[in-house]
Amino acid sequence: MIFKIIIPARYQSSRLEGKPLLEIDGVPMVIHAVKQSLKSKADEVVVATDDQRIFDVVVKFGYKAIMTNLNHRSGTDRVAEVVDLTGWTDNEIVVNVQGDEPLINPSLINQVAEYLDDRRDVFVSTACYSITDYNDFVNPNNVKVVLDKNSQALYFSRAPIPFPRDEFNQKIIGREGFYKHIGIYAYRAKFLKGFKDIEQVPLEDIEKLEQLRILYAGYKIGVVQSIDTPFPGVDTPEDLERIRKLLSN
Repeated sequence: MIFKIIIPARYQSSRLEGKPLLEIDGVPMVIHAVKQSLKSKADEVVVATDDQRIFDVVVKFGYKAIMTNLNHRSGTDRVAEVVDLTGWTDNEIVVNVQGDEPLINPSLINQVAEYLDDRRDVFVSTACYSITDYNDFVNPNNVKVVLDKNSQALYFSRAPIPFPRDEFNQKIIGREGFYKHIGIYAYRAKFLKGFKDIEQVPLEDIEKLEQLRILYAGYKIGVVQSIDTPFPGVDTPEDLERIRKLLSN
């Protein structure tokens, strides 16, 4: 199996400006994401950025970066631009690894790519893991996903789904069917080349979840279940300090 990795990394962030360049154990966050990605089976890793400072840092560390449009609506749009610029074939599998995931598990990257390699009828895959904490379940910052019998997504939401009508308390956690979404995606290049033509939809705007645009358009999203609880990404200053402590230890 051959696949590519694209790491979207934008400078502007509502909670942590310049997030990709913030240092963890003396190394910029985006470089940690690149190093973890290189431990996977990918044959190429590219950082897609809208900022010259990020581009320069990636190149300085000896890795590949591509400048992209400043005004993309989502990380997927940025990934799609790189596919157009590189001229990769329609059947190429492309994994979108978030630049704020400095401890992303390389085996999880392989899993989402392998899902597409095995299922030629699916164009997009992502990942999830079982929720074991009630506070995670009710926290709107944590995206939940409901799966069908084929481990494909029925819906993603910031709300607690599935909603247990008869018993909504901490006892529900640990049962099968409660999953937290992990923000990693694999796509077929053919899908990405047409992604810009898929219009945003009200559901996406309400939940602020771009994957709902894909479901609304009628595409299947395959979901692999991670056995291990993933390390957290970095969205807030508190997340950053948590990751710094993990790496320093």
